[in-house]
Amino acid sequence: MSAKHLTLSFLLFFFLILSCDPSYGRFITQRTYSSLSSDLVSDGVQQLRGPPYLALNRSSYFSAESTCDQTYGFLPCTTTVLGNIFLIVVYGSLMFLSATYLSNGSELLLDILGPGIVGGLFLPILGALPDAILILVSGLSGSTATAQSQVSVGMGLLAGSTIMLLTIIWGTCVIVGKCDLVDSVAQDAKDTKGFNLTESGVSTDIWTSYTARIMVVSVIPFLIVQILQALGSTSGRHLAVLIALIVSLLLLISYCLYQVLQPGIQRRKISYVKHKRVILGLLRHLKDRAVGRLLSDNGEPNEEGIKKLFSVVDIDGDGKISYSELRALLVGIRFEAIDLKKDNAVDKLMRDFDSSQDGQIDEREFVNCISKWLKRAMRIRTPSSGHGSRTLGFLNAFHQDTDKEQDLLDVGDESDEESEDAGGSRWTSIKAVLLLLLGTVIAAAVADPLVDAVDNFSDATGIPAFFISFIVLPMATNSTEAVSAIIFASRDKRQTASLTYSELYGAATMNNVLCLSVFLALVYVRGLTWEFSSEVLVIVIVCLVVGGFASFRTHFPLWTALVAFPLYPFSLALIYVLDYVLGWA
Repeated sequence: MSAKHLTLSFLLFFFLILSCDPSYGRFITQRTYSSLSSDLVSDGVQQLRGPPYLALNRSSYFSAESTCDQTYGFLPCTTTVLGNIFLIVVYGSLMFLSATYLSNGSELLLDILGPGIVGGLFLPILGALPDAILILVSGLSGSTATAQSQVSVGMGLLAGSTIMLLTIIWGTCVIVGKCDLVDSVAQDAKDTKGFNLTESGVSTDIWTSYTARIMVVSVIPFLIVQILQALGSTSGRHLAVLIALIVSLLLLISYCLYQVLQPGIQRRKISYVKHKRVILGLLRHLKDRAVGRLLSDNGEPNEEGIKKLFSVVDIDGDGKISYSELRALLVGIRFEAIDLKKDNAVDKLMRDFDSSQDGQIDEREFVNCISKWLKRAMRIRTPSSGHGSRTLGFLNAFHQDTDKEQDLLDVGDESDEESEDAGGSRWTSIKAVLLLLLGTVIAAAVADPLVDAVDNFSDATGIPAFFISFIVLPMATNSTEAVSAIIFASRDKRQTASLTYSELYGAATMNNVLCLSVFLALVYVRGLTWEFSSEVLVIVIVCLVVGGFASFRTHFPLWTALVAFPLYPFSLALIYVLDYVLGWA
């Protein structure tokens, strides 16, 4: 270690001692003769006309108001403002380190074991673990009165984490990830519009919108506990907390199951859309080769024209289309972004045609399948046109609709990436487990002194502990997510933007179900009073505004960031007005 680092460490240690363990002296004062003899000490030297004794003022030494309790019996504590600021910074840095270890360990585990249970179950829980531990510790120890006082730290963290992710981080990602918007779609790595509020921004896939909708649903427990608090009796309000806790746990289980199943759901939907593109290419190709029209005058499939097409495809004229004939037909069609071998296009198409499953396609099966797909394509509304261009018109509309559907479902090729070979990765597995254990231990050890430091700082300054935890603690527990989201969004690609916003909505959802479950369990078990109406209202407002907005659109121009940023100070101001002006607290 260099001399510079040694000097810095010494100064920090010296400052820690000065600020965190203040000494209290006993003032030497003159006392009257009427003072108690137990307070008098003779100096044995000078003869004074006044009282010949020196008295020790023991009030500052024994004052309970000037002391603090050391966490675990040995960690430093202080009653000074500056000392508590230092402790919050130190413990907050350790909590940030814990979150970093948990994040890195989770990613290593994901690389080894892949998605599914690890990606859907463990990753979201581990990401919210520091917040959950802090919330648990905030009301777990001490008397009921102490828990009631300190639990506001947990609620401040819960509200602050969710609101910071959906306002400051959300808006920052729009700015750093902006690209040119053309027809509501961001053009990867193309940023020529500058800071144009409407023509520059980000766009995501449809899965990100689904994640935003899940986040909106996750506020249901907040609404339940808040609405049922209108019950007059204490037991009724206690029951409201229990009902909200049960609903929150059910939503947590449902969300984890969805995360586990989501990769498979995505792959199946993307595969289905690619299959639609194969069918579309086949219909276009058959139309070009058709002897007659594919549609009759009434807009229904023309069976005679389709039968003539069958004879064209049936090369050997045996009345059956074999697998090799179908493959030869598809090979002759120029497909866009379709790998026939990789996507098993011929096998899927054969299964679609071959209803009898005899390995061949007869004329009736061919007519039925082509008619089915023509009717499906006709569902896309197109402007009226002549018979000669009607088929081409609805096929073009079907093509545009399929392109848009695939574009929203699959903005990148991350689903086709091969996971890293885990063979011989024993050290990587050990490293992942050690990081997860170390991060968990640090979070569990630091949570209690961090909560105490926030509470002591609140007492020293008169600032409510809720506002301190609302602003400060999310910077420690969510810094890793925030920094990685901003860096990831800055790559200026739709794929990375989709992943970034999915992570933000997912983190907010875990706050609303996992962290809220911990908080509600704490309130219920300890028998605490529910006095968090304003905080709940703010969380619900921000989640509904951002989540509702993101649920039904996949592009976000720059002006949306200007809407997101003010929501953060608005939340703080609204809580202050409701609690300290209108008296909701």
